[in-house]
Amino acid sequence: QVQLVESGGGLVQAGGSLRLSCAASGRTFSWDAMAWFRQAPGKDRDFVSTISRSGGITSYADSVKGRFTISRDNAKNTVYLQMNGLKAEDTAVYYCAAKAAGPSDYAPSYEYWGQGTQVTVSS
Repeated sequence: QVQLVESGGGLVQAGGSLRLSCAASGRTFSWDAMAWFRQAPGKDRDFVSTISRSGGITSYADSVKGRFTISRDNAKNTVYLQMNGLKAEDTAVYYCAAKAAGPSDYAPSYEYWGQGTQVTVSS
């Protein structure tokens, strides 16, 4: 029994900020990387950011570098995505993911996925 539950999405004006949270429960002791992906209507699921177990390694899509920050609190089994300077192009459903191996931007390598949280940025 493994669950990832995203929260924190909503409607925000362009230039605003949101912080997404992903709370994990169940058998999580073997997990290493956690990540965020996003998917807009009619589009593919795209990589956003990933982080290693200790938080020492992070990676971001070029489109969000300098605006988004990923972090994790292992004591709470939670990963966060702080999103600043939001743009209309950031509108999507954001998904949390986890896997046993190290971080990557390859969606099929992730073993566990949350249900997603909607982020809508108005221009």
